[in-house]
Amino acid sequence: MSALSRRSFLASAVAVSAALTVGGALGSLPAYAAAPTHHRGREWLRDARIGLFLHWGMRTIPEYTDVEAWEARVTGDGWSADYWVDEAIKLHASYLVLASFHSRLGYARTWPSRIPGSPRTRRDFLGELIAAAKAKGLKVVLYMTDDPQWHNESGFEYLDSAAYSAHKGESVDLTTLDGFGMFSYDNFVEVMADYPDLAGFWIDNDNAYWERNGLYERIRRERPEMTLSNNNEDTPIMDMVSHEQKSGMLPDYDYAAATWTPLPRLAEGCFTIAGRWWYNGTDNAVNEALTLRRVISNCGSSIRSLVAEGAQHGGRFPAKTEAFNNAAKTWLDGVWGSLRGTEGGGYLYGGLQPGWIPDGGFVAVTVDRDDPTTQYLHITTRPSGNTVRVRDNAHKVRRVEDFRTGRRLAFEQRDGYLTVFGIKRWDPYDTVLTIRTAAHRTGLIPSAEITATATSSAAAFPAANLVDGAFTTYWDAGDTIPVSVTLDVGEVRHLAYLALNQREWSPTQNRETFGRKEDSARIKDYRVLVSDDGATWRQEPVAAGVLESAKGVRVIDLGVRCRYVRLDVDSTWAAETVPAFYHKLRIDHIGVATHCPRGGGRG
Repeated sequence: MSALSRRSFLASAVAVSAALTVGGALGSLPAYAAAPTHHRGREWLRDARIGLFLHWGMRTIPEYTDVEAWEARVTGDGWSADYWVDEAIKLHASYLVLASFHSRLGYARTWPSRIPGSPRTRRDFLGELIAAAKAKGLKVVLYMTDDPQWHNESGFEYLDSAAYSAHKGESVDLTTLDGFGMFSYDNFVEVMADYPDLAGFWIDNDNAYWERNGLYERIRRERPEMTLSNNNEDTPIMDMVSHEQKSGMLPDYDYAAATWTPLPRLAEGCFTIAGRWWYNGTDNAVNEALTLRRVISNCGSSIRSLVAEGAQHGGRFPAKTEAFNNAAKTWLDGVWGSLRGTEGGGYLYGGLQPGWIPDGGFVAVTVDRDDPTTQYLHITTRPSGNTVRVRDNAHKVRRVEDFRTGRRLAFEQRDGYLTVFGIKRWDPYDTVLTIRTAAHRTGLIPSAEITATATSSAAAFPAANLVDGAFTTYWDAGDTIPVSVTLDVGEVRHLAYLALNQREWSPTQNRETFGRKEDSARIKDYRVLVSDDGATWRQEPVAAGVLESAKGVRVIDLGVRCRYVRLDVDSTWAAETVPAFYHKLRIDHIGVATHCPRGGGRG
């Protein structure tokens, strides 16, 4: 999506309240800003943290080409909707996404469709799943594909153009994008009409036929409570964009580093836990550590985790997957209070700084929505010692506890860091600390007392957005690097540091996905110069170096008295071979601190 379309989408956003403006008090977190999910009936998606992704169809191994034979196998093997719902509950999932009308699973409609064109069952598996989920407070979302390209991948033709053409009274080739778009459009309409308790659609990319014929607008008009999620494309009318899990992360579970959807847009990460997306005839091992840490990392960025588990024909998961679900229930029970009802920390919703910490550790942060004075520090990679040190991001800490035991831990705050001592109980996947903070952030100059200018700005995204107290507006450098930003804090003061929240619209790691490079549109080489009058600048920079390419707040320590601060950005991380991000820079907010919180507490 272009910068202008993103801004148009976010124009409906609720401005971040004084709870999160610089120097403001902390009340409850601001309302969600993505307009579509404000609608009554779709609040559950905002609250969800985990979903269960079910790829299951005629090409589940062993593959079937006759839908009646497949249905007989499924029923004979004892398929039960309650089993899937109970397995989802073990994962603390709020919703299930059923992917049977899938381009590589035989395009099977697991409901008694009246529309010919691809396999359809007599038994209403979809209806049974919806009813079973509703009975236990979960939602069902139906996967819909736009893609006919795999119609005969195995040598058998799963699409019946002749039957659909006769049904429509015109010649339609279902193996073309337009023809399949017409066919799938009809299926959307049928399902909307027949299943009033279906929660929505998970859509695998867009189809031009749908867009020309107003499919999404029709869904909004006829079933306004339905949610719409799109895979790998950020379509503004959708409630949420889903990102497929990529490899090459550092650490491997930090999926959030690869997303390109800025808050407050709702986002989801979908990933498979045991090899293929669907059952391939093998009881594949589950990487328990990777899966659970992905969930934690995603929660630390307000990203939902859509966990893919491949069921066999009779619905049951392979033994190793089922064993994982049993173990995951116990483990998630132990940490759920630090995930439920929270948002990711270090960015839009406040909170300590996430990411790499001294001594080799890695942390995620979650913030309680209703009481932002309660944060949770998730230590997903343990540091080498028994001490954890993180940037405090201006939060004055009152108390630190081991989340699981409630035991108080000794801590100290100084020079912008919180240090917690004597951690004795380490969880192999996520050691959680409860951080109790003061109601006000410490040392940050109110935004109203700072003005900002820049040597280059895109017309609709001026430098004033850097200090307007909101994270939903941003400054755009206007495709110009090097570039400079100057902050005037009103009078000569002691300045401790700058806190930069760069826009989370690009990945933070170099990698190859789907044949294209992606790279970070974030600050790399920088210098900070200061002045008392805005005309004569002190010759030597007070800070200079390479800024880490990472999500969440980045801090540049100053320790100087001045009135004007100039941040010179000499380069960004994106290479010339990545034109979508090369020489582009967007920053949502810059905070300026006069001092850091100090204090400590005993264990």
